[in-house]
Amino acid sequence: MLERVAKSKIGSHRAVQRATVLLRAANGTSHARISREVGVNTNTVRDWRSRFLEDGLNGIETIRQGRGRKPVISDEKIQEIVELTEHSKPENATHWSVRSMAARVGVSPTQMQRIWAARGLKPHLVKTFKVSTDPKFEEKLIDVCGLYLSPPENAIVLCVDEKTSIQALDRPQPSLPLTKGRASTCTHDYKRNGTTTLFAALEVATGKVIGSCVPKHRHDEFLAFLNTIEKEVPAGLEVHLIVDNYATHKHANVQKWLEKHPRFLFHFTPMSSSWLNLIERWFRDLSERTLRRGVFRSAPDLVEKIEDYIRHNNEHPKPFVWTPTADSILAKVARGGVALNKQNKTETHY
Repeated sequence: MLERVAKSKIGSHRAVQRATVLLRAANGTSHARISREVGVNTNTVRDWRSRFLEDGLNGIETIRQGRGRKPVISDEKIQEIVELTEHSKPENATHWSVRSMAARVGVSPTQMQRIWAARGLKPHLVKTFKVSTDPKFEEKLIDVCGLYLSPPENAIVLCVDEKTSIQALDRPQPSLPLTKGRASTCTHDYKRNGTTTLFAALEVATGKVIGSCVPKHRHDEFLAFLNTIEKEVPAGLEVHLIVDNYATHKHANVQKWLEKHPRFLFHFTPMSSSWLNLIERWFRDLSERTLRRGVFRSAPDLVEKIEDYIRHNNEHPKPFVWTPTADSILAKVARGGVALNKQNKTETHY
C-alpha cells in the first residue's frame, strides 16, 4: 500500500511525501538521510513515523485538528509539474534542471527540489542499456543462471575473461593527499609506460581468482591460461567456464584443446551481455581499488600491483552472490521491450 501511494501520480503531494519517508525508514535509512533526500526536517520524519504507528495508513492524508497550513502549491499544480518533467524537454537543453523547471511553472527552486525528491524524479541522471540481439539469448541466459543458482556436483564453476590493454600510467607531478575540506589530487596529464593484459578466472563458489598477466591476448595466451587452470583445479572435478563470445575463445586451436580435456566445458554468455559474467564485476573492483588512481612507473610495476591485488583477494575471498533467476530477467527484458516499442511508436507518430 505504501509503495502504491509513494509511486502515485495523482495522489496529494503530502501523501506521496509521507509514504516515501515511511518506506525509506522501513528500509533502515537514517532520519538525517531521509531528511536530505525527501526535503523535510528530521523532526518531521520522526513525527510521521510516530503518526504511522498510532494511526496507520489513515494518518498519511490526515491533518490533525489545529495543525497544518494551506498548501502553497496545489495538487493540480504538482501534477502539472510531474507531467512536464516526465514528458517534455526545455527548448535549449536535453533535460530540465531545478531552476529551469521552477522558472517554467512559477515556483521557487526549493519547492521544485522538494516535489522532485518526493516523487523520485531525477532528470539529470541517465542510465545506459543495450539490447542483446543474440538469437539464442534465452537459451544461454538459462544455462548461465543455472550454473550460478544450481551449480553441478563434483564440479567447479569459473567465470573467465581477459581485461585487455591495462595501461601503466605515471603522473608528472606528485599527488596531494586528502585533507579536511580538500579531496586528494592528481594531474590531468600522464605518462604511458606500457600495457598488460590480465586473464582471470573467478571461482563462483569461493570468490578466489586465478590470474595471469601477459603482454598480448591472442588465442596462444588464452591456451596458456587454460593450462594454468588445468594445473590449479584438482583432478576429478568438472570445470565449467563461463565465457563471452570473443573470437579468441572460439578459435580452432581452443576447440582442439577442449577435445583433449573433456572435463572442461564452455558456457557462452549471450552477445552484448557481459553483465551476466561475474568476472566483470570483479574487474570493476580491481579498476576502482587499484588501477584508476594508481601510479605505475613501468609495465612490470603494474603487473606486480595487479598480482598483489589478486593475492590479497585470495587471502580474504568474498564470493559474489547471484540472486536473479532466468525467469525474472526474461520478464524484465520483456517489460523493457514493451516500453521501447511504445516509445518508438510515440516518436514515430510525432
